[in-house]
Amino acid sequence: MPNALINGVNIYYEDTGSNLPAVVLSHGFLMDHEMFAPQVAALKSTHRVITWDERGFGGTLATDEFTYWDSAKDVLGLMDFLGIDSAIVGGMSQGGFLSLRVALTAPERVRGLILLDTQAGLEEPGSDDGYMLMHDTWMEHGPEPVQEFIASLILGPGEWPEWFAKWAVLNKESFSRAFRCLLHRDDITSRLGSISCPALVVHGDADVAIPLSKAEALRDGLGGKVQYVVVPGGPHAANLTHPEPVNAAITQFLATL
Repeated sequence: MPNALINGVNIYYEDTGSNLPAVVLSHGFLMDHEMFAPQVAALKSTHRVITWDERGFGGTLATDEFTYWDSAKDVLGLMDFLGIDSAIVGGMSQGGFLSLRVALTAPERVRGLILLDTQAGLEEPGSDDGYMLMHDTWMEHGPEPVQEFIASLILGPGEWPEWFAKWAVLNKESFSRAFRCLLHRDDITSRLGSISCPALVVHGDADVAIPLSKAEALRDGLGGKVQYVVVPGGPHAANLTHPEPVNAAITQFLATL
């Protein structure tokens, strides 16, 4: 299993390994690197694709409290470890949160941004109590009482036993630290204008976790050229459930860089 010790954290990653232009993809909350399997399959012949498990998920533990600025440093540290000077950096939901912070931290290392069902701001007002209830239920009883609701938010309608199995074995303390990172993140909307690299913003119009208006604000706030694509019927994890239109948008965007 490929692991790298980055910023004191043992990070699991996967790398298609070539001399092609690099794309680093970061997953959403409660997901892991495998959510990008459709994108890796579509891009691996034209790009070196790196996916990884962020703190708290998959093969990477969250051993201490952290922020998305720390996660951004994890991306940059992983790039250093792999000998990558610059890359197209992207992610879904919280993967987008941290990718924006990569661009703010080290703009010279980001050739472009791929922003999938994400935003620069915070959760909808009044939603914190519901998320805290979910967290507390998980910590006391495990994911089973809330997994159907969580899956409806992230993945939409359907059966998701493979993700339920992953959630069942998550380390609870790691999950809790990752949850606090999510809920207590800072709002970087006012800083979007300083991000001048090209960006692709893709958003499902059935995303109930982050409304389409947040994607529009992201599109309008970024300082560089932005391509904007709406995925009809796409839920929060549209790249996983609706890979064809998402892959087409990413491929077209990468061809412009």
